[in-house]
Order: sequence, then C-alpha cells, then structure tokens
Amino acid sequence: MSVSTPALPAARIRAALASRRTRYGLLTALPVVIYLLVLFVYPILGTLALSLKDEQGGFTLHWYADTLTGINLSVLLTTLRISAETALASLVLGFLLAYAVSRMRPLFAALAMVLVVAPHFVSALVRTYGWIILLGDYGVLNEAMQAVHLPGAPYQLLYNEIGVVIGTTYVMLPYTVLLLYGVMRGVDRRLLAAAASMGAGRLVIFRRIYLPLVAPGLASAGLLSFILSLGYYVTPRLMGGPNQTMIASLIEQQVTKDYRWNGAAAQGVVLLLITFAGLLLLKVVGSLGASAKQRSNS
Repeated sequence: MSVSTPALPAARIRAALASRRTRYGLLTALPVVIYLLVLFVYPILGTLALSLKDEQGGFTLHWYADTLTGINLSVLLTTLRISAETALASLVLGFLLAYAVSRMRPLFAALAMVLVVAPHFVSALVRTYGWIILLGDYGVLNEAMQAVHLPGAPYQLLYNEIGVVIGTTYVMLPYTVLLLYGVMRGVDRRLLAAAASMGAGRLVIFRRIYLPLVAPGLASAGLLSFILSLGYYVTPRLMGGPNQTMIASLIEQQVTKDYRWNGAAAQGVVLLLITFAGLLLLKVVGSLGASAKQRSNS
C-alpha cells in the first residue's frame, strides 16, 4: 500500500518533533525567538502601523507622501548624499591604510591595527568635540596653516558639509580598514609574483590582478559605510549646519518638538527600507565575491 505524497512531509515533521534532540533545540531557541519578537519585530510592526494612521486613527499614506516631498525630501537626499560622500572618503582612505598595513610584518601590522581600532572605543561625543577643537577657526589645524602662511587660511572646516564628512569618515574608517585588511591578507601573493615573473609591471599587476581580487571587499566596505552613515546623529548635529540636517535629526525634531509621531514613523520606515535595500545589495556582493574567490582558487 503506497503512502500519499502530502503525508510524507507531515510524517517527517511529526517524527522530528518526537525526537528529544529536536524538542531540546526548540526549547533553547525559544528565548531568542521571544527576544527578537519583543525587541525587533514588535517595534518595527508598531512603527509601520503608526506610519499608516491618520490623526483620527484611519488608514492613510499621507505621511509617506509628506516624507517624499518638500523639505523632508531635501533632508532625505542630503542624508543620502552625505552618506555616499562618507562611504567614498572612508573607502579611499581605508584602502590606502589597509594596503599599507597588509604589507607590514605581522607584529607591526597588529600594532597598526590597534592604533586604528583604539579610538573607536572612545565615546563618539568625545571624538566629535575633539574634531571641533581641531577644525575650528582658531583650532589646531587652522593655527598651523596660518603659521606656515598658507593662502586662504583660516578655512571654514566646521558647520558645513566638509566638517560633517570629515567627522563621519573618521567614525567609519575603522570598519573599512578592518574589512579591507582581512580581504587583502587573503590575496594569494603567488599570483602577483607569477605575473611579475612573466614581465607584467606593477601598475598592470595592480589593475588586472590585485584590484579584481579585492573588488568585492571594496564594494562591501563602501556599502557598509554607506548603511551605517544613514542613521548617524551625533556628528552631523554637532559639526554640521542647517543645510546638513540628516534624517535622524529630523526624526528627533518631529518627535520632541513637533509631536508628529506619525510623520517620524514614516520617515523611520523609509530609512529602514533604504537600509534593507543596502543590506540586500551587500549580501549579493558578498555572494559574488565568494564565487569569484572559488573560481580563482580553482
């Protein structure tokens, strides 16, 4: 007598649930599931529901239309622009620094990485005020440039987009360096030596061999810096001006001053969707990088 096909999965599920090991696994996973539901799923669903309610509690898309028009759209575009500039700056500086560290001896490389990561353990507020002291009109940097009679000094390096990008780049640089350093250390140096033995120059080796091997890491580091910069609050608020208002500051203003919780919820959902899109792209880039590495190894 044959067993029907739909009954097979149900029988396997019942057999799995009857196993003591499966029941123990479900029991140990239950606290994690509850934690995620209470602290992640419920707040996200609550924010989504709040963004779809009007002042009388009915359904509306007004708050999303308001987020994507006028001054709110300008703030969103400013956030995207500053995040992209931060990602690009941290990628360039992080590549140069990670490349230099990857060519050091292990002991010196470890010490260099400690110097890169150590400032990250200091409060973001303290680091931001440190940059304000350095970049002010009478700060250390401008005083030094005036001392050497640099034309145009002192420069306006605070309360504009330059100051915001400098501050956010400094915050994102350790992430970029750590990610790129791991990728660069994994490059097989024998490939570079083989290309050199066949007469390829340094520029050709870098452009046609080294750069393609680290390209997935570059894309991942850039996307990571962009995603993390989207919701940054402290540095843009302290080092930027009115034209550098980012969406995190706008959400804070909507909640604490304008009491527009629905509008703030809609802005938060839009920011969350952009973040999810960036994370999905990051995963795609990581998958492409893994497949490219497998092809190079084979």
